[in-house]
Order: sequence, then C-alpha cells, then structure tokens
Amino acid sequence: MPRGSPEGYDPVELSRIVETRVTKSSPDGQLRRYYRFRPSRFYGGIFTADAVGCNLRCLFCWSFRYASNPDAGRFYSPREVAKMMIRGAARRGYRRVRVSGAEPTIGREHLLELIEELEGSGLLFILETNAILLSDKGYAEQLAREHVHVRVSLKGTDPEKFHRLTGASRTGFHLQLAGLQNLVRSGASVHASAIVSFSTEEEVEVLLARLAQIHPSLVRDFEPELVVLYPSVRERLRKAGITPEIALMPDGSLLRGKI
Repeated sequence: MPRGSPEGYDPVELSRIVETRVTKSSPDGQLRRYYRFRPSRFYGGIFTADAVGCNLRCLFCWSFRYASNPDAGRFYSPREVAKMMIRGAARRGYRRVRVSGAEPTIGREHLLELIEELEGSGLLFILETNAILLSDKGYAEQLAREHVHVRVSLKGTDPEKFHRLTGASRTGFHLQLAGLQNLVRSGASVHASAIVSFSTEEEVEVLLARLAQIHPSLVRDFEPELVVLYPSVRERLRKAGITPEIALMPDGSLLRGKI
C-alpha cells in the first residue's frame, strides 16, 4: 500500500504502474483483468463486471482486496466482457451495466472498445470513476461522445480529507475536479457523488459551492455517499485512527461518531 511519503503517492503514476499489470495487448484488443460478473440492486438493477486494480488506496473501499491487487482475476477481451454483460442483463431484465470494484478508466483502449461493443444493445453503460485520469481533456471528450452516463465519485470533500482517506497526494483531489469539469464542458451525461461520512455539514457545503462553480446541475444532482462499515473497512479505519461522523452498518443501520 503506497502510503510511505507524508506528501502521498502520485495517483497518475500509480495508474501507469497498475495498467502494466491489469492490461495486456492481444489480437482481440486490449485485455483487462476482472474477477467476477454479477447482478446488483443499485440503479434499480444493473449487471456488473468487477474489475481489478485502482489508482487510489481508499481506506473505506469495500473492494480493497481486489482494487489493491493487480494480479487477481483473469484477463478478458472487451468483446467477452460485453457479451457477458448483455447476457447477464437480459436474464434479469436490466437496462444498465457497469464496471465496478476498481478504476475502469485504467486501460483506456479496453474501456472505449467495451463501450463500442455494447453499442446497439440498448443498454446504458454507467461509468463509475474517480475521474483522475479524465483530467486528460481528450479522454473526457472521447467518453462524452459515447452512450455513457458518468458517476464521478469524489474521495472526500476537500484535498486534506482526500489525502487522509486515500494516502494519495492532495493534488489528486484537484485532478478529480478537473476531470469532472472536463466531462461537463465536453457535454457528457454526468453527476457527482462524494464520500461525506468524514466531513461536517459545513465542509460539504464548501464542496457544493465548488461544484456550483463548475455547473449548477452538479449541486442539483449531487449524491452523498456514506461509508459502509464492513469488518475489513472498520479495521483499516481503526488502524488509521479515523472515525466517521456518520456511517452505515452492513445491515443498513446508521452509526454516528464511533466505529
């Protein structure tokens, strides 16, 4: 876990390192590692491909084991993933699909080819991302041209919270906002969410003011996220000495001010 430096690791550089482990070239396009395919209740029902490897090391991540292990799972081509998504969604009557469990923008070629393979299926691809790599304007513009809705998950409400929760450099928080801004300016279908469990109401209001400067719709459609205290998440937070202001237990009950 790259948390050695007081300033934190560079998430863009970590993206490059992780990409060498979770992708590889093939005649069938860029392959990407996944560890499972499953139906999920979110968004009113969505078929999910859980990938491997992330450019952040969030203490609250439910999928930390796979997000931080770039050698888990096995390689699939974009076409293979698309076929499993289409079949899985059809069995359940779902109209939405997504990649979760990792950072799907790692492996740009794979992601764009996967979206192309889904074209004509009638399914909406929901891209859940921390948007750090979308600080590359060209990448954001490519996604804006596709039949995709982007959910940008901000890891905390300010640079300091971002650093403490992810271990990454504080500049990573600004890269997230830059990626979000690029998506909005490119005309993408997008909304923002943020983990608010570790922030006061005043800190959330400051974040909303920053989002309003990008576009008012980001405030209107803002999605607050609460950390779910799965046993592994609770243990990581406890070791880091971090207590959420408010959290969810795995059974859905609320917990305030303790872990």
